Formats: sequence, C-alpha cells, structure tokens
Amino acid sequence: MSTLFDLSFLVTVPFWALMIFAPPWRWTRTIISSPWIVLAPLVVWVIVAVPVLGAMWSLVTAPSLDAITEAVVDPAVLTALWAQIIAWDLFLGRWIYLDSRDRDIHPLLMGPLLVGTILLSPIAFPIYLLVREFAGRSRAGSAAVAQSDPVGA
Repeated sequence: MSTLFDLSFLVTVPFWALMIFAPPWRWTRTIISSPWIVLAPLVVWVIVAVPVLGAMWSLVTAPSLDAITEAVVDPAVLTALWAQIIAWDLFLGRWIYLDSRDRDIHPLLMGPLLVGTILLSPIAFPIYLLVREFAGRSRAGSAAVAQSDPVGA
C-alpha cells in the first residue's frame, strides 16, 4: 500500500515540473491543457478504492468525524483519500497555470504559488485569486494609460 501511496504523487511530478520550471515552453501548455493529466493519480485511486468502496461510500453518504477517523486507520482508505487529494490539487494547479498564462502573470511569481498549491492548496488558491485580481487591474490600468498617451499616438 505504501508504494501506491507514494505513486499517487510521483505520477504527478512531471506535470508539476513542467508548470513550475518550464511555463513558457509551448509543449508545457499543450500537455497541461489536457484535463486527462489527472488520470494517473485517479488510476491509483481506482486500484485502491475499489476493494474498500463500501467503507468509502458510507463516509461520503453519512460523514462524521468519528467515522472518518476510524476509516483512515485502514491504509487503503487513507491511500485512496490521498490519491483523490493529489488529483484535485493537480487539477487546481492546472487551472491556475492556464489562467496565469492567459493573463500573462510572470512565471517567477507563479512558480512559488504552484509549489504552494502542491503543499497547501486551500491557502495558495485564494492567494492566486488575489494575484489574479491585482494583475487584471494592473493590466487594465496599463492599457488605459497606453490608449490615452498622446505621445505614443
């Protein structure tokens, strides 16, 4: 089970590496544009979750802290939950990467934010939304100045 737990993250590393270390490379955008990049950790999820689907079903249909605490003692349930988290983080990181490229947010700013998404996406995501808002205002302001500049005309 430990191998599958580790594998659920390791299969995402190439995608994270592309987004963080080669953001402007045209193949990065081509690869990351596909939502299928999250398939690898989801395959791990299926392998691990199918045998414990009954236990996991009861967790999602009647969630309680006690039930979840008891269930994650099972390495298969915990590994399935981990693979699901990893897949979600990659999907979120993919959206952040694509959105930041569309908005032309500098890769040196985005690299740490994407690392933050890997580590603590509930913190990194709202930070990105603030960066996105600021970058949008900044670019709109620059465009307005460029249009009203009589010297540039």
